[in-house]
Amino acid sequence: MFLNSRKKMELPSASESLPGRTEVMPVADAHYVKGNQIKAPFPEEMATVLFGLGCFWGAERVFWDLDGVFTTAVGYAAGHTPNPTYEEVCSGMTGHNEVVLVCYDPKKITFADLLKVFWEAHNPTQGMRQGNDTGTQYRSGIYVSGPDQLAMAKASKDAFSSALDDAGYGPITTEIIEMPPFYYAEDYHQQYLAKNPNGYCGLGGTNVSCPAIAAE
Repeated sequence: MFLNSRKKMELPSASESLPGRTEVMPVADAHYVKGNQIKAPFPEEMATVLFGLGCFWGAERVFWDLDGVFTTAVGYAAGHTPNPTYEEVCSGMTGHNEVVLVCYDPKKITFADLLKVFWEAHNPTQGMRQGNDTGTQYRSGIYVSGPDQLAMAKASKDAFSSALDDAGYGPITTEIIEMPPFYYAEDYHQQYLAKNPNGYCGLGGTNVSCPAIAAE
């Protein structure tokens, strides 16, 4: 399927999106680096969130390295197509974002800590791209579990927006919504940079520090 570059920069409606499928993407049970499970149900003391901050290969590595993170996985979310393939997401006709599922222990790392890492690891002012990666699947997004995470994500956005403004950046384009269905990406994408240490990583921050906010 060939699309013009403008179309790939606009989110499709549900009626325009590809139909997808009912079959779930098969993935390994265990995290390649951490050894923990990457599929729910997770231990009940854990919390989860989805982050979109550009190509999910580098984004996932940022989070699995953090103390207190139980597991991570990459996938697709916030679009319309059920169980999409990577090629379908890249076509711009699913509405999905490339995201990282982060499952963490709130007693060891706070949501505020994760938000600081998220904001500082990418440039959230770029709309439908991140660096040289362009398309709707590279947009900045926080997909939260519940009202506490939602309120904190919005507060952190306000705080970082002021810091970015002072540094001369434009407005934040990050979408912040309740967690939509998460569809696992193909198994070769999972923990990609651990399996391919010299693989591509397009992440680049703004060198602006995110102000501290109160932890949950």
